[in-house]
Amino acid sequence: MQLNDLPDEILLLILKELHNCEVLYSFHDVNQRFNRVIHDPIFTSRLNFVKWSCHKIVNKFSSNLIDQFSLQILPEICKRIKWFNLESSFMTRFLSANKYPNLCGLGLYNVDEEIINFLFTGMNTF
Repeated sequence: MQLNDLPDEILLLILKELHNCEVLYSFHDVNQRFNRVIHDPIFTSRLNFVKWSCHKIVNKFSSNLIDQFSLQILPEICKRIKWFNLESSFMTRFLSANKYPNLCGLGLYNVDEEIINFLFTGMNTF
């Protein structure tokens, strides 16, 4: 039996045990069925690009993953995203890549003081 032979319910149970960004990256455009399954709100409503190791943030996301998200995956799911957790090195790239009309929360990590000052005093859109 192959992964593609499993019913959607079992496939969702398995994929929910994995990191949602890695699920989106790994199964994006495998086939129509996988695209439908991974576009479930379980994987698309809250994107977490922050990984922790012993109480400290580590960046374990490859440049290939970041590129594919910026160019292919985010444009497809941008309307479904309700929350982003971003490390500062991804912030500009992801937030400027698309409009996120349903975004209601944003977690920013490892952000230096200069960026914080710009975000909260340099923009007039707040």
